[in-house]
Amino acid sequence: MIPRATGRQLASRLPKNRWVSPRKSLTVRRAMSTSAPSPGWLRSNPRVSTLFSVLMAVGVASTAYGVYQFYTTFTMWPPEVRGDLRAGIKAKHQGDHDLSARYLQRAWDTAQTLPLAAFKSEPHLKLSGIAVVLAEELEASNRPQEAYDIYSTALAQLRAAKNPSARERMRAVAIAHKLGEMAEIYQQGPEEEEQWLTFAVEEVLRVIKDEGVAPKQVKSAAEPEGEDGTMLAELSLPWWVRKVDVAAPLEALGRFYAREGKNDYAVTLYLQAIGMLMQPPPNQKEASVEDRCRGAQLMNNLSDLMVRGPPPTNLKFAESWARQAQGVIEKTRTLPGAKNDPENMELCEQTLAAVLFNLGALLEMGGKYDAAKQSFQDSLEQAKRIGMRAGAMEARSALRRLERLSVQSQSFTGCKASQK
Repeated sequence: MIPRATGRQLASRLPKNRWVSPRKSLTVRRAMSTSAPSPGWLRSNPRVSTLFSVLMAVGVASTAYGVYQFYTTFTMWPPEVRGDLRAGIKAKHQGDHDLSARYLQRAWDTAQTLPLAAFKSEPHLKLSGIAVVLAEELEASNRPQEAYDIYSTALAQLRAAKNPSARERMRAVAIAHKLGEMAEIYQQGPEEEEQWLTFAVEEVLRVIKDEGVAPKQVKSAAEPEGEDGTMLAELSLPWWVRKVDVAAPLEALGRFYAREGKNDYAVTLYLQAIGMLMQPPPNQKEASVEDRCRGAQLMNNLSDLMVRGPPPTNLKFAESWARQAQGVIEKTRTLPGAKNDPENMELCEQTLAAVLFNLGALLEMGGKYDAAKQSFQDSLEQAKRIGMRAGAMEARSALRRLERLSVQSQSFTGCKASQK
């Protein structure tokens, strides 16, 4: 059974005197809240009040239309599962995860009894969609073992499918990646985690070879279109299903091998992932802001990985990758799309604070204390600018350490001079 994970178990394990930038998935979930203005101001202006009343009437009409639309959707699903799917998604939107899971479980069980022809084109894409939304609700209901089992079953069905489409194969990659993540979080053991992530990497590379497309084109292979897109959008599938790319499983498996001390494997996977992320899409000069920021983060992690090797052989390579990460971020700031993508630029700015700190640590290891001090100072200023309290504390601590070393060195030099 999967035990409930504690905060300590979920925390990242960072090496001493090194600061790895916070891991961020392809997208960051943000809870957004809105607040309505007080109605008191309406009473002071009849004209505004009338306008507000009209808007309210339109809002009611729009809400009624939205409800009508909701209850008339799902018509493209087989009739046998349509009602339970509709009820399950409604309960999900209302925040009742237990009720949602009950309806979706019934839809999933019923779907298993239907012939594949009932789902028309790409049946395993739709079947796995039901499995994913059910497992998501089970996990939200604090039932991770059941969620894990549903994901495993869905993946087994996808792997057993005859002549699966590219999108069905990429769905298998996404679910295997998710299973690897759950195996880590819920402590299923390294063998289990490695099994899922290895399949994800091997399958995505097979898709690239079999489909004869570039890695950047595979990125959208699992994005639903047309009627299938409508079906899957109705399920409100999580971001990791909607946006699957080839770099994510490579990055995850590389992180696993780094954690297991298999640095050679990790370096190879990191290098492949960086190459894919930094490769511009067709007809474009630069990779996207998101891919560049993720690439810079991986460069920083690769720098950290390299310095774990026998010193001083890898020190210069570690410093080189840290400086390359810094350069990528500084250039990304100047790209036209940077201003329109604050979410991913936030990752870039956080990564820069980590890169500057790690570069300082590398310079200190190489005996370049003045340069190290400047890099730690730059990291402190960057962390303060973006409100990273933990990063600022790390940088201040490093600066104090260097100051103590400087005082000790001066004291030692003075003692030797007096002895002469």
